[in-house]
Amino acid sequence: MPSTIVMTGASRGIGRVAAEHIVREAGEAHLVVAARGATGARLAAELGGNGRRVSHVAVDLGALDSVRSAADEIRTRLDSGDLPPLHGFVGNAGTQYTNALTAGPDGLESTFAVNVLANHLFLRLLEDRFRAPARIVITVSDTHFGDFRHNLGMVPGPVWQPPDVLARPGVFPKPAGTAAGRTAYSTSKLAAIYLVHEYARRLPAGIDAIGFNPGFVPGTDIARDAGPVSRFAMRRILPLLAGTPFATSRAAAGRYLADVVLGVTAAPTGSYVDRDRVTRSSEESYDRRREAELWATAERLIATYA
Repeated sequence: MPSTIVMTGASRGIGRVAAEHIVREAGEAHLVVAARGATGARLAAELGGNGRRVSHVAVDLGALDSVRSAADEIRTRLDSGDLPPLHGFVGNAGTQYTNALTAGPDGLESTFAVNVLANHLFLRLLEDRFRAPARIVITVSDTHFGDFRHNLGMVPGPVWQPPDVLARPGVFPKPAGTAAGRTAYSTSKLAAIYLVHEYARRLPAGIDAIGFNPGFVPGTDIARDAGPVSRFAMRRILPLLAGTPFATSRAAAGRYLADVVLGVTAAPTGSYVDRDRVTRSSEESYDRRREAELWATAERLIATYA
């Protein structure tokens, strides 16, 4: 049936692969890519050949006012009939910095703003436009486990603190260092899982929320702000691991993401999909008190824009 799927993080890496699968396999879907202006326009043009329905909205995910504007544009297009009913949202965009001091225009720590609050604001503004059956997929990360088996020791595990604290720059020890930036990343991914659990409890029946873990995917641009040695390793050396159980190729990870979005991978609401199967996330990721506290804080932080 005709439907709209909104997607962030479609311009590169696993998101680009997933977007290509979605437009090829969901023939009646209209894919709306949310990306920075010129990037979104170029991406829509590249994906939209052969009669495929692809358009874009401009957004800077690090600025909540920009997220609101993008969501308002989508709402207007849905209401006018320019877009078919909304049945999907893919929050695939993510960022990782080499410090925990970077702040966006709202004064919020940028990792938390992009990886947690941007998705939350998008979903809250679009919530009443979803039509069941609908599927919300948020890309998370197995770095939230914090152990060697899941991240080969490359990313420190999450260090949970009150969400009000996590939303501010400089919260982790030695905040100017790479380890602090990576800790902010793994902690933000734990937060994203907490919110997936809250969405599953709060959204109407038939609107499912799922956390998707692509595994370790070398060769993407997630480390684009790292130093030259780390960037070289991510692009040239670590991709060799893609043929082993320790890593996932970009092509495979993108395919897995598309399968979750399109419902090829069966997954109940609130679940955690590790590549192509439903499993449990870390024990730490099931904490009703933290989930409720994070929800309340996120609601307060986006209140001006919602």
